[in-house]
Amino acid sequence: MHLSEVNVTTLSEHLLVDSAPAILPVHVIASDAEALQAARDFAVYASLDAVGRDRERRLPWAEIEHFTASGLGGITTPLAYGGAEVSHVTLAEVFKIISQADPALGQIPQNHFGVLSVVRHVAEPAQQQQLFQSILKGCRIGNGGAERGTRNTLDIRTVAHREADGSYRIKGEKFYSTGALFAHWVSIKALDDDGKTVMAFIERGTQGLRIVDDWSGFGQRTTASGTVLLDDVSVPAKQVVPFYRLDQSANIQGSVSQLIQAAIDAGIAHAAVAEAITFVRDRGWSSRDAHVEQTLTEARIMVEIAKLQIELLAADALLERAARTLDEVARQPLDDAAAARASVAVAEAKVITTEISLLASEKLFELAGHGATRTELNLDRHWRNARTHTVHDPVRWQVHAVGNYHLNGA
Repeated sequence: MHLSEVNVTTLSEHLLVDSAPAILPVHVIASDAEALQAARDFAVYASLDAVGRDRERRLPWAEIEHFTASGLGGITTPLAYGGAEVSHVTLAEVFKIISQADPALGQIPQNHFGVLSVVRHVAEPAQQQQLFQSILKGCRIGNGGAERGTRNTLDIRTVAHREADGSYRIKGEKFYSTGALFAHWVSIKALDDDGKTVMAFIERGTQGLRIVDDWSGFGQRTTASGTVLLDDVSVPAKQVVPFYRLDQSANIQGSVSQLIQAAIDAGIAHAAVAEAITFVRDRGWSSRDAHVEQTLTEARIMVEIAKLQIELLAADALLERAARTLDEVARQPLDDAAAARASVAVAEAKVITTEISLLASEKLFELAGHGATRTELNLDRHWRNARTHTVHDPVRWQVHAVGNYHLNGA
């Protein structure tokens, strides 16, 4: 049998059945402190086989179920709906902690929280009640926003046609659908009959919905960020929210999503710096040029480690500052100026976390030497993860926006 025939067979098997994961008992987290401790505990568990999962591309089903059971999926649920409504500072720290252990386990729920931020901004109270209550009962939300062959994430070809009974019928194809395979709800962006963007929440197992695990990125290998197929999927009107309303008033939804992305990159950087320090300290590195035996006496290595650590501290500081800015802005009536201030603060953090994640994951090998390149160590996963995650959301335009804001106030 040819390889192409194997691929077609595998794809067909994926298309035959789509069913929701089981909904398991869930703890409800009640405070920021509890959320942080849950993240630390989960990170210990997640790190146990992170190297093997990446090497073999084993999807982290057990880890995702552990994440959900711990209550971490519900930490941003508003107090009014029974959640902890943790601060943005806590949210960023949770993602940084988890992503240091395994950034795939940071990226998988990223869209879950990004979408919940959309729900808070534009959904009707009854819709919020339904979705937030389902999250506290153990449901997860996956993403279906981006599409292949389009210019950017705003370019949408998926359509949502309104039926006579008020429901919607959705047809299209999505890619980079992180979290969808593990989800109970799949959030789909589509254009309604008026050309406005709506977001439909489709329950797994709905007829016409198919999720294909065809993600093949060299980094973030276990995120299952593959394809979602929508073949005339019927969705009740109560499960469709007016996404287009985000553009009609000042909001911080995009900034919240970007904050989480920055926290994931910070987590990758922390992991890479920690690996570099441990490898150099414990296994040693000798320089023939400097004629030294012990790494700890090698001045150049010390300088490079110091630079990495300082950059990492700076990234952490800007990440926390951005999160605090979001918390401040969220407590006040929101206008365009406040939203812009929050957006720029997050962009500044995103720029430096991108830079340090790439720098640290590359410097690891320069500092640790040829011994660190052995495939069984899989240390290249840090660079692969950083490079893959940062190109999803490149910062070059954010640098421009930051400069324009400080120079022109716009």
